[in-house]
Amino acid sequence: MSILIIDDFQEERDLLHAILHRAGFGPLLPVATAQEGLTLLGIGKRGKPGNGIDLVLMDVEMPGMNGLEACERIRMEDQLQGLPIIIITGHTAEQDIQAAYTAGATDYIRKPVIPVELLARAATALSLKQEIDARKLREQELLERTKELDHAFEQITTLHGTVQICAKCKRVKTEGSYWQRIEDYLRRLGRSTVKEAVCDSCMDQAYPHLKRMP
Repeated sequence: MSILIIDDFQEERDLLHAILHRAGFGPLLPVATAQEGLTLLGIGKRGKPGNGIDLVLMDVEMPGMNGLEACERIRMEDQLQGLPIIIITGHTAEQDIQAAYTAGATDYIRKPVIPVELLARAATALSLKQEIDARKLREQELLERTKELDHAFEQITTLHGTVQICAKCKRVKTEGSYWQRIEDYLRRLGRSTVKEAVCDSCMDQAYPHLKRMP
């Protein structure tokens, strides 16, 4: 899963990259400024932001936009509400930690970074991201299924009303004013299997020499 690393110090970026890479995390995307990070996330561009990034590790004190401001900017995007953001900083005062969470951070790691802590928190954040993505997918599937059922109900309501059937070819006039074979119409409407057969009356007329089985 893709991890965005934002820190203005090359040594810090290299350290985080090395720890995560050795543990098998990746791809890893290190950048030096918050603005570069926002650009990689696709914020301010057309289309949905995110660009496949699953976790952000971000310093606070950086030139230009700092980490807390960047965090607030990320949270302004509806599609990025579930994106985990871990703040990594040397500021350890209680008010600094509270400010990070208020800005929208998911977690907080103090510098100097302890590798085992970084890996554990990154793994937890990514697991949470997977759960959120899976839930969104289920909700989307449920929404689409609900729409399908609503449409089917409307069709069934129409079926109980007036349905035009050609007196000659027995085709059904659909809601789009198209003439459709009745078996195709019923198959689409009810999502059921339609099998062709010959009724007793037609059987007697077409094959009078055949005796019907009791």
